[in-house]
Amino acid sequence: MSSNHFQLTNMRFIKRIVVGNDNPQSMRTEAEVAAAMDLVNQCLSATPRGYLLNMEKSFGLYNIGEHQIVLQYAVYHIGFERKPMHLDQHGSP
Repeated sequence: MSSNHFQLTNMRFIKRIVVGNDNPQSMRTEAEVAAAMDLVNQCLSATPRGYLLNMEKSFGLYNIGEHQIVLQYAVYHIGFERKPMHLDQHGSP
C-alpha cells in the first residue's frame, strides 16, 4: 500500500485563488483572469502537487448608474502539505 494517499489532515497550507471578476469597483483584465487560471493549473501540476479542496462558483448583479452588470467568478481552494516556493514568487501571503 502506498503512503502517498491524499488525507485532508495533511494539508498545512491552503491557497485561495479567485478567477474572474468579484468586485465591480476593481475589474480585472482578461490577462489578469488568464494569469489566475494559469496559477490554478500550476498549483495542480507543479511540485509539490496541490489538491483541489473546494471550488466556489458565484455571481453578482450590480447596478452602476443606469446599467445592470453581472459578474461571475470561481474561487479555487487548493491545499498543499507545505507551502510551495513558486507561490512566494507570486507575492502570496
